[in-house]
Amino acid sequence: MEDKGHKFLTNDAGIPVTSDEYSLTVGPDGPILMHDAYLMEQMANFNREMIPDRQPHAKGSGAFGWFETTGDVSAYTKAALFQPGTKTKVLARFSTVAGESGSPDTWRDVRGFAVKFYTTEGNYDMVGNNTPVFFVRDPMKFQHFIHSQKRRADNGMRDNDMQWDFWTLSPETAHQVTILMSDRGIPRSYRHMHGFSSHTYLWVNASGERYWVKYHFITEQGIENLTQEEADKIAGSDADFHRRDLFDAIRREEFPCWSFKVQIMPFKEAESYRFNPFDLTKVWPHGDYPLHEVGQLVLNRNPDDFHSEIEQSAFEPNNIVPGIGISPDRMLLARMVSYSDAHRARLGVNYKQIPVNRPASEVHSYSKGGTMRVDKVADPVYAPNSKGGPVVDPDSSSEVNSWKTGGEILRAPYSLRKDDDDFGQAGELVRKVMNEAERDRLVSNVVGHLKKGVTEPVLQRVFGYWRKIDRETGERIAQGMQSP
Repeated sequence: MEDKGHKFLTNDAGIPVTSDEYSLTVGPDGPILMHDAYLMEQMANFNREMIPDRQPHAKGSGAFGWFETTGDVSAYTKAALFQPGTKTKVLARFSTVAGESGSPDTWRDVRGFAVKFYTTEGNYDMVGNNTPVFFVRDPMKFQHFIHSQKRRADNGMRDNDMQWDFWTLSPETAHQVTILMSDRGIPRSYRHMHGFSSHTYLWVNASGERYWVKYHFITEQGIENLTQEEADKIAGSDADFHRRDLFDAIRREEFPCWSFKVQIMPFKEAESYRFNPFDLTKVWPHGDYPLHEVGQLVLNRNPDDFHSEIEQSAFEPNNIVPGIGISPDRMLLARMVSYSDAHRARLGVNYKQIPVNRPASEVHSYSKGGTMRVDKVADPVYAPNSKGGPVVDPDSSSEVNSWKTGGEILRAPYSLRKDDDDFGQAGELVRKVMNEAERDRLVSNVVGHLKKGVTEPVLQRVFGYWRKIDRETGERIAQGMQSP
């Protein structure tokens, strides 16, 4: 109902409401009546309007846009969205890892970088970070890592001591920790950081030929970072600094853009490469595998409803389309299960029917029932059947996930190769990539972090950890802890 351009308020059933100020009472000074259904609806909805936080990546921001394939990588993948000239609608979400939904955007942390492509072949989700590596390589340690970054059981506070305790007992963290403690540990904004798949994926072309790939989203705004002092000041004055920056930039029509490029490794080369190419704690040297242009990602529309479009968005690596597959990366294999399980727990079993998660292509599945099922289901509801139900397409992706494997069932680390070690790439990052000023800030960032509650014997392990990364840096950190 409308009157002179004004919409009349209704309850959630569409029935007009007579007052949004006063409850039903017995006389002006009497008690409230339980049959005030609108009051009850308001209170009940309020008590239930929050949904559980994501476990990691709770604090985030997002926007919509498009991805256009400008290069020609059809020789490497048959995926429809990566064919020349194809333009695909996307949703991107950026986030911190450790903080809760109300935490400051400018804490030193890795940033999530997730993209949902609404392709003609179904949703394709790339779930990555703003760093090309990760802290651990086996999913058995992932939950423990996240717990070490969250809050203590006794006092409910975050604790640098338990972070360094975990890191120094897990040497594979060295590469990621070095990045985290560097300038790139606090991006100036979500617009001023790169994005990476981090994981290795499999691409398959129309002839069935296979290639290993890593994704790189290169910011066209340029890399910019905050110093620790700047970040601390902003955290105390504007906890939503990055969320505000992204929203305001798009509102000003300064649309953030990223060039999308990939590294491509011939399938057979992975078997004999000098280190394990599926190890999530390592990068592929660009000298061995240079970047190939694929396309451009542009974000040009802010959400209209943050809760329904960003908070309820669900990204999952198991959303893969024909022409793209997974690799033997253990973390990726586990995430094929863990993300969708987290969404079912947080949003309900029918989370893919939430509009922001709906694919652009038609859905013909045998999923049936469950909480918040809103799409109609038609018989038959079982397979196989002779009643005209949807049938499989054996040619759609039969070869995508195929790679040879075998061996005894056991619990063991990856087999070591000639150049496999935990500290080498982190050391090269310090010595060969960082300049002197960046190394100075790295030492300052680490010392400042250690002085906030890191105790013995963890502290001595930290010094040894950094000496293994780079001896000079380790000595400077130890000396820095001796100064007031």
